[in-house]
Amino acid sequence: MRTRITEMLGIEHPIIQGGMQWVGLAEMAAAVSNAGGLGIVTALTQPTPEDLAKEIKRCGEMTDKPFAVNLTILPTIKPVPYEEFAQAIIDSGVKIVETAGRNPEPFLPGFKAAGIKVIHKCTSIRHSLKAEKIGCDAVSVDGFECAGHPGEDDVTNLILLPIAARRLKIPFIASGGFGDGRGLAAALAMGADGINMGTRFMVTKEAPIHENVKQRMVEASELDTALIYRSLRNTARVFKNSIADRVKEIESQPGETKFEDIQPLVQGVKGRELFEDGDLEKGIWSAGMIVGLIDDIPSCEELLFRMVNEAEEIISERLAKIVGA
Repeated sequence: MRTRITEMLGIEHPIIQGGMQWVGLAEMAAAVSNAGGLGIVTALTQPTPEDLAKEIKRCGEMTDKPFAVNLTILPTIKPVPYEEFAQAIIDSGVKIVETAGRNPEPFLPGFKAAGIKVIHKCTSIRHSLKAEKIGCDAVSVDGFECAGHPGEDDVTNLILLPIAARRLKIPFIASGGFGDGRGLAAALAMGADGINMGTRFMVTKEAPIHENVKQRMVEASELDTALIYRSLRNTARVFKNSIADRVKEIESQPGETKFEDIQPLVQGVKGRELFEDGDLEKGIWSAGMIVGLIDDIPSCEELLFRMVNEAEEIISERLAKIVGA
């Protein structure tokens, strides 16, 4: 498959791994890149910029294919040295960065001077157009189905992607609700240049998370995610468990919800420990509605091979026959 994204990034398949906290380690990124997609190392999974530089080097030792680094810029309780993380990325020689969260404009001059292609994650058309205007090379358009933060507009990709195709000039990637060849073919049909998958890549052999988590996601249906932080206007889609239910219960109580009321339940360290020890009720973890379509734990190579073959068959066989009928 050849699209503007495969050409821009030098990858074989138009499939990109999401930049997932605690999951985007060198092993994960290298496995996706070696399978022909674009793997992503998650910067803030590493405690310091120095650790990030080591992780990027480690990934480079595992693959000779292109890979990227995700830098998510968000307000945090503990200040994050974003400029130092950005400099570590530049110094590493990586040529592709995925930014997310706040406006990446302050970081663009440094990235551009280093010849880095920047893909910015957006949950709305207005943000996508802004990213295009400030000079991002591509955007990832995240629909309401996605894991993590889907924004506050609640618009699905069935609507977002055709609008993006109409209004954007730069390449764009479809994110949220993708995990098989049907989804890949559909995204391309709606004008996207590729897809981004986070949840699906969590349920692969190479994903650095406990087998209990993977197996639970295999067993899940499309109804097994929950929206939390809605009362704080910082909505997040997570896997539905007792912790997520408790957070929703607190948010539903009369009066204004304060983050301090739920903070002990949603601490990031608990999610990291959950991935390590497999205790599914220890904390929360991001998961998209695509869990309803996940029914096995393949290697990244097996997954991408299967998806691309399925998408090509749909495009060249099923759709061609419909048009030719």
